[in-house]
Parts: sequence; C-alpha cells; structure tokens
Amino acid sequence: MAEALRHTGATVVVTGAASGIGRALTTRLLREGANVVAFDVAADKLAELEKEAGGAALVTVTGDVSVEADVRCAHDAAVATFGGYDGLANVAGVMDWFVPAHELDDDTWERVFAVNVTGPMRTTRLALDQFLRRGRGAIVNVASEAALRGAAGGFAYTAAKHAVLGQTKSVAWAYRGEGIRCNVVCPGAVDTNLGTSATPRGDFGIDKLRPVLRLRGPSVDPDQPAGTISWLLSAEAANVTGAVLVADGGWGAG
Repeated sequence: MAEALRHTGATVVVTGAASGIGRALTTRLLREGANVVAFDVAADKLAELEKEAGGAALVTVTGDVSVEADVRCAHDAAVATFGGYDGLANVAGVMDWFVPAHELDDDTWERVFAVNVTGPMRTTRLALDQFLRRGRGAIVNVASEAALRGAAGGFAYTAAKHAVLGQTKSVAWAYRGEGIRCNVVCPGAVDTNLGTSATPRGDFGIDKLRPVLRLRGPSVDPDQPAGTISWLLSAEAANVTGAVLVADGGWGAG
C-alpha cells in the first residue's frame, strides 16, 4: 500500500524509458502514482509503451539523450504538461562491445561517452535549473558494476561508468543544502535490451573478463533495480544523497 502511494502527485523524467530498466521503472512509477515523461531514442518501443501503459499520466518524447535539443524537448514536455518535475532517472546507456584499450576506436569511445556521460550531464543540468527554483528534486543515475571495478566491461564503458559516479557525488555535495538529492545505482547482470553494444567485438577483451563475469550470478528482472531507483526517488529516501547503491546480488562482495 505504501508503494502504491509513494509517488502520488510527483512527476519524473525517465531516460532510456522504452526498454529494460527504464521501461520497468516507468511502469512502476505509473503504478505508484507518478506522472512520467518517458524519453527514449526508440520511437517504436515508446509507441508500444504508450499503448500498454498510456493515459494522462504518461507523456512520451522521442530523442537522443546526447543531443541538447532532444533533452530540452523532454524537459519542456514535463514543464508544459505537468508544471515541472520532481525527479530525474538517468537510465539510458550503451555498452562498448567489451573492447579493450588497445583495440578502441574513436567512434566507440565518443558514442559511449556521449550517451553514458554527456547525456546525464545534459539532463541533470536542465533538471537542476528548475529544481533550484522549486527548492526540491531527486536525481538517480544508473551506473554499473563496471563503475566499481575494471573487470566488468570494456575500456570505454568502464571509464564512462566511473565518470557517472563522479557526476553523482559532485551534484550531491554541491546541492545538499538546496533540497536536491543525487544518488547512483550500480546493477549487476540485468535482462535488458542493450542490443549489439553488449556483443563482444573481439576475443581479447572478453577473454580477459570471462573468469570474472562467471562469478556475477544470473541476470535479474529489470523490475528489481527499478524498485531500488523508485525508492531513491521517493520521500522515503529523503536523507539519502551521494550514495552508491550496489545492486549486484553480492557479485562485488567476494
């Protein structure tokens, strides 16, 4: 019952909302009483989401999280439709084909950083502008086990997810007295639709990682990390900011 009322009257912008953790979070937030602006690059999957969970509480925006104009469209949709927003969940992300440093090409590096680092920077910057005016707001970034170690992803993905931790801690510290919180969730293996960016491009990188990846345990349903994100966005986590919440089923505890 408490979860059903958790976000009543709140509005949340979710990036990467059309699949995986983002979709699970969007449907969960709607069940828990929130208005949601669902932002994703995949127009067809957003249309499916709208058909499945549509209604006055859901607005979908198609765009690339790394493009400033697209991010502003999502921001403006939240302001125009709901008068602003109370939460931001930066879920959108891509992997890097497990490419090691000596095999890395510039295009892979730039795309991984554009989506995983520049994207959250752009959404966070706009959210903070209106959170400061409202005197409240919560941001949750989604990183990865690769944000905590060097043996869970390729070179670009690992570096990018480490950067997300830095973004989180900087925002949490700078705005701690402004009613604004920022936390980061680091999932382990999750059943998501990262597509070809999660398929190894060569043997060197995945061969180095395979012994560690065997220890990570089975993949979990996206609703599990979505539940953690929902809690961090809610008033129940009012005194939690700057936290790195590891949700990896104990993979990193060994």
